[in-house]
Amino acid sequence: MQQAKRPASAGEVLGWLVLAALAPGAAHLRAGWRKTGLTLIACYAVGLLTLLALWLANDVDDLAGSFTQASQLNAVIVVVAVLGLAWFALIVHSFVVLRPGRLPQTGQIVTGTLAGLLAVLVMVPFGVLGQVAWTSNQAIGGIFQEDPADGESPAAQPKPEDPWAGRNRVNILLLGGDADDHRVGVRTDSMNLASVDVKTGNTVLFSLPRNLENVRFRPGTPMAQRFPNGFRLPPDAAGGRSDLLNSVWEYADAHPEIFGGKQHQGPKVLMDTIGYTLGVKVDWYALVNMWGFARLIDAIGGVTLNVENDVVFGKYNEGLVKAGTRKLKGADAMWYARSRTNSDDYTRMRRQRCVLGALLDQADPATVLTRFNRIALATKELIRTDIPRRMLSHLVPLALKVKNAKVTSVQFVPPLINTGYPDWEKIRTVAAKAIRDSSAPKPALAATASPGVSSSSAPKKTPKKSTGTSTNPAKGLTEGCGGAL
Repeated sequence: MQQAKRPASAGEVLGWLVLAALAPGAAHLRAGWRKTGLTLIACYAVGLLTLLALWLANDVDDLAGSFTQASQLNAVIVVVAVLGLAWFALIVHSFVVLRPGRLPQTGQIVTGTLAGLLAVLVMVPFGVLGQVAWTSNQAIGGIFQEDPADGESPAAQPKPEDPWAGRNRVNILLLGGDADDHRVGVRTDSMNLASVDVKTGNTVLFSLPRNLENVRFRPGTPMAQRFPNGFRLPPDAAGGRSDLLNSVWEYADAHPEIFGGKQHQGPKVLMDTIGYTLGVKVDWYALVNMWGFARLIDAIGGVTLNVENDVVFGKYNEGLVKAGTRKLKGADAMWYARSRTNSDDYTRMRRQRCVLGALLDQADPATVLTRFNRIALATKELIRTDIPRRMLSHLVPLALKVKNAKVTSVQFVPPLINTGYPDWEKIRTVAAKAIRDSSAPKPALAATASPGVSSSSAPKKTPKKSTGTSTNPAKGLTEGCGGAL
């Protein structure tokens, strides 16, 4: 071993230790441990080049998607734990080979103390990364199912070259409701179907009103056999109705006898019903607990909205979201979206769309990373879904595409349709046109309710025609939300 050149001062020892933390092997070379130093530097260089090669060889979005799988996240936890311990040992050994015992006693005390702090400090980034991976694994595992539900056949594993099995679009039903473990069924007061082009990420968000009446069910299904002329029940004792679109899930859950005794058929029935209404196949659903959604908004630090008019809320109208551009906390954002005071269902639908659009714009990667733990915890309490975990490696890159793609919205509200006497063919025609425009390579100018586009499987028209309009029903997601933020 070559004779070491001893550091002349405590400052020099500490300087080489810091350099060793950034470039492993530097302190060993300074101390004369040439072979060890070169080996450490070579290993470090190979590691960096390997990471760079992986980064360049893979799409960043695809890499993000791959780290939703339990095997990948568990591997990250193990690797960062090993690297953290290795870096700790590296600092300790670098300190030893620099032979601080040759320094004066005061220098030994100072360098020893600071070297110990540095050894702990270099483990922090690895600990944070490991904790993020562990939290991600727990949150994802708590939301997305690994195995099919009881009685369901296992779905085929997606092929890497074609995870969408030849489909051009993925359709996900986004539901909002006050889910409760002690309630049979769920009232889905917010129903939006996101139809996403798998190549471009262009998305159409179809909003269906909660008070849609005479809902039709796909022919041949148990619900169609029970309600051949549409979903219709006698009025409640108080004169209210429990046969609107937002009651389909709850009714199906409450009547397992319709399905041969099978329990919890609400999600499947609502997915099929909305898919039949719009003329698409719904792939999965995600039910959002409305007040869990408020916790998510708080987790990202609030959401900035243009509140065009004062929104009053509360049992005694004691709450108020004032008009103006303001950053709202979760509770106020939810009241803004859901308040019925001096409002109707269609205004509420527009406000809900505005909140979704603001979240899509403002939940940037930097915000998500800096508030990751709070977001993960809020999300775990927020969502119930049938999306299989194995599909996340494909859905995450698709979701990242959506953020930078064209997102339009169609709201099936008056005057486009009459919710009491819906024109089912018109609903299907408008949906088909909006999807075609979304899939077009150039920006679409309009999605009009052009006649003549129908299907034999479409719901039949009711005798009474809806009042509608041929103007463009497809809008930007934040159009009509009080101006750009």
